[in-house]
Amino acid sequence: MYIYFMKEISEILKAYSEAKTAEKKTALATVVKVEGSSYRQPGARMLVTEDGELTGAISGGCLEGDALRKALLSIHQKQNKLITYNTNNEDDVELGLQLGCNGIVHILFEYIDDEVPDNPIQLLQQLELERKEAVIGTVFSQKRNALQIGTTLFFREKTPVLNPNNEFLDLISDAEEVLKTKASIIKKLQNDNEALLEYINPPIALIIAGAGNDVKPLVKMASILGWKITIGDGRATHATEKRFPEADKIRVVKPEQFTDDIVIDNQTYFVLMTHNYKYDLAVLKLLLETDCQYLGILGPKSKLNQMINDLENEGINVTEEQLKSIYSPIGLNIGAETSEEIALSIVSEIKAFSTQKSGFSLKYKQGKIHDEI
Repeated sequence: MYIYFMKEISEILKAYSEAKTAEKKTALATVVKVEGSSYRQPGARMLVTEDGELTGAISGGCLEGDALRKALLSIHQKQNKLITYNTNNEDDVELGLQLGCNGIVHILFEYIDDEVPDNPIQLLQQLELERKEAVIGTVFSQKRNALQIGTTLFFREKTPVLNPNNEFLDLISDAEEVLKTKASIIKKLQNDNEALLEYINPPIALIIAGAGNDVKPLVKMASILGWKITIGDGRATHATEKRFPEADKIRVVKPEQFTDDIVIDNQTYFVLMTHNYKYDLAVLKLLLETDCQYLGILGPKSKLNQMINDLENEGINVTEEQLKSIYSPIGLNIGAETSEEIALSIVSEIKAFSTQKSGFSLKYKQGKIHDEI
């Protein structure tokens, strides 16, 4: 199961930096285990400052009030604490009837000591140093009054392992397996300890060919999700920061140079929507020579067929394997007509692709909404 909390983590790191500058003490709340159903899954985080500012989320809002009190207690006592919320308990009006999640949520509260090297925040900061997948290990215990170890491992391939607590060095082999399978796990350890080994992928990199007005809602929606957005277009009048303030990079570029300076990995997604057939065709020609896993092309199926024919006339044969990565017409079938609706269908298809889901209605899904960890 893929886990994507990078936007939340980035916001937490920013909030922590601001709190540190203001000399505010902080605590990090992390969902480490869920039994049954819950709004958020293991790996969801929330930063709490000593004056009550919250960044991130560990529920749909129903636990945050009590979690704030527990976090402030953790800050005051300078101790880690594990708190269990049983949302099945109908006798508990505050934490039972009002939730309706029908599950048990275990949340670890960690006091952030700035003086301690490789504290939880410093481990999370490693995620932003490189655009590579990684594993975060968090050790906890459900045993009453047990010492809560907390976030204690950062693992990334071909990078020095950060492991402040040498007692849990054996988690490294498990982290290697998590990285291989791209699936988070919870492992039972000795002395009633458990470890959440969380797989974290870099944010989606959305590369858009086109800077027309219909690109604006796509950029806004992708920005809300925390995707890294690059826009490329041949028109200097269109590819401007003023038109796309949410984009991370805007390039005025010829189609033949479109892929220059672009790193393509398994989290890179391309969308062609210039409304300029020759420009799109030239970019498509470039991308067919890469390991691009998703290429969406705006327009009818007849446009794609014409592009393939034109490429064949140039002696370029589009293979069946290459066709698998091309999505045209782009987007999920939600009846989209306006540019905003089309943007929604594109974002939805890319999100479904990235999480290996089909995008059907949850009404027809058997079992829980979220996969088990």
